Amino acid sequence: MKIQPSPLALAALAACSALCLNTPAWSQVAGATTTLDATVTESVQLARGWSVKKTLMGKTIYNDAGKKVGKVDDLIISPERNVSYVIVSAGGFVGIGRHDVAIPVSEIQDHAGRLVMAGATKDSIQSMPEFKYANDTSKRDQFLSDADKDIARAKAKVADLEKRAGVAATDAKARIDQEISSLQGDVKSAEAKLAEMKQATVARWKEFEAGVSAATARLRKSIDNATG
Repeated sequence: MKIQPSPLALAALAACSALCLNTPAWSQVAGATTTLDATVTESVQLARGWSVKKTLMGKTIYNDAGKKVGKVDDLIISPERNVSYVIVSAGGFVGIGRHDVAIPVSEIQDHAGRLVMAGATKDSIQSMPEFKYANDTSKRDQFLSDADKDIARAKAKVADLEKRAGVAATDAKARIDQEISSLQGDVKSAEAKLAEMKQATVARWKEFEAGVSAATARLRKSIDNATG
């Protein structure tokens, strides 16, 4: 019996894809033999499951009027794995070059094997911001920017605490001074870790990512724990 996909099938597919990324049974090491421990029953269940290649990749997307609006080129699962997107190529439909856009999976439904995005038109797809795959340099730039913002936020908190300490009673001032000292120490540590990353070549930034992440995490925690 053929199982008919529901309107939520794509969302389920995305969730399954995210889960499979963490399944050891599917891992493979170069030069080694991959072993899949699946029973006959499990194999049948897998055969009846969803295949990204067969149900998504290269498929045309239509609107609810039956007009073509784009073609699926990729499936992207966000780092948090709570939102998934299909990358739709809309190039060639209105006489211009390739134009890829990211559309949430929830906006596309499977109607009897046809992918449908209700209300979409060629022009509306073309008017969406173009999707570009992030390269390693852009990831590093974003990481540095986020770390700089954490440090700036911590320094602003220190300045605020210093103002509070200046007008606080003796007991309260002692507590605030301790918070200032702790926060300044965390700022100094985060700045040192970030400086190491910035001084390294772009190709080596990943070597310093964990250290900077740990330092900025401590920084954010100190900000949250400081006097409001």
